[in-house]
Amino acid sequence: MPRPDLLQRREHQIQLLQGSKEFFPALIEAVDLALAEVRLETYIFDFTGTSAGVAQALERAAQRGVTVQLVVDGVGTGTFPPEWRERFDRAGVQWRVYAPLGPLGYLLPSRWRRLHRKLCVVDGQVSFCGGINILDDLHDPNYGTLMLPRLDFAVRASGMLVQEMRDTMALLWWRLQAVRDTRQRNFPAALSSLRTAAGYRHGTQGSAKNGADDVHFAKALLLLRDNVHHRSKIERAYRKAIGEARQEIIIANAYFVPGRKLRRALKMAAQRGVKVQLLLQGKYEYFMQYHAARPVYGALLAAGVEIYEYSASFLHAKVAVVDGRWVTVGSSNLDPLSLLLAREANVVVNDAGFAADLRGRLVRAMENGGQRVDAAQYAGRPWRQRLRDRIAFGLMRAALFVTGYRY
Repeated sequence: MPRPDLLQRREHQIQLLQGSKEFFPALIEAVDLALAEVRLETYIFDFTGTSAGVAQALERAAQRGVTVQLVVDGVGTGTFPPEWRERFDRAGVQWRVYAPLGPLGYLLPSRWRRLHRKLCVVDGQVSFCGGINILDDLHDPNYGTLMLPRLDFAVRASGMLVQEMRDTMALLWWRLQAVRDTRQRNFPAALSSLRTAAGYRHGTQGSAKNGADDVHFAKALLLLRDNVHHRSKIERAYRKAIGEARQEIIIANAYFVPGRKLRRALKMAAQRGVKVQLLLQGKYEYFMQYHAARPVYGALLAAGVEIYEYSASFLHAKVAVVDGRWVTVGSSNLDPLSLLLAREANVVVNDAGFAADLRGRLVRAMENGGQRVDAAQYAGRPWRQRLRDRIAFGLMRAALFVTGYRY
């Protein structure tokens, strides 16, 4: 019999994982069983605490001849420790840094586009997608040791969904390889990499597609956000699910600064009688993300939306459950950086049992670690706090104006 936490969906098996405590053992097990290939992308790759176990698993895989390709973000990860650079190179782990900031840093708006998705595919058979970085739940690079683990989720998936993940990761890898070859003036190799990337883009690489795609993805879908083919796919999926909701919407999101269309969809849902609950960041982490979220509270509270701020530890989740069936788990926050600038990946699952599992965990988080925002107290918050909120919100909108986006 299948394990009860592995939910069968035609060609898919989907397992919910909470935090690095559940995610890392599953990821390490998959990597240790790899026979041919491991592809991993993450925003943060840290080497402190239990996250070092993931690095060691990649090292072991490469040492036994498995092709290991790792991509990390140039801002989230920064510089690898010299010890691990040497260990990865010696073992044969191939690693690339996405968009290093360079000497001008954030002065170049083009550098604001980040690799924020967290994906892993092993042997084209099993995949992982979610919001969890390779970062120990009880360690924070800025705040040190945490008393309680950060709240975050990922999914382990198998089936036809995996090939789409592999293709998008391979496409990015070959594009990065082309850039690397060009900088080294190896133009024939760069051209070869671009041709390979074009092959993935047009479907000439990887497994053949067939007419059964809609059937296989009816229960589980991969949603991507990038600056070319999928500029608003994740946001549209949220708006569609919210617009069709009839009973309940629960969203847990770390950095919540939704645009006008998404705010309007939430307000309209609450006004037509849908119970809308938002679990948002209550623990101060970053000035912009923390304060820019507050100005949008007022209209949502007035419409009947319930807002809970999670302050037991850092909230890092990017998940939602709608009407006890539609679920999304992924890397995309509901803020301009995620929805308009970063590479993101979410999985959508349509299953009552899977939804019940995630819903139960979110309800417990609201009850045990959340504080409901009172509309009167929100309206009466000190003027200094309101000023900081408005400054952060204004700076975020100004930054988007510079990049050419309207939000």
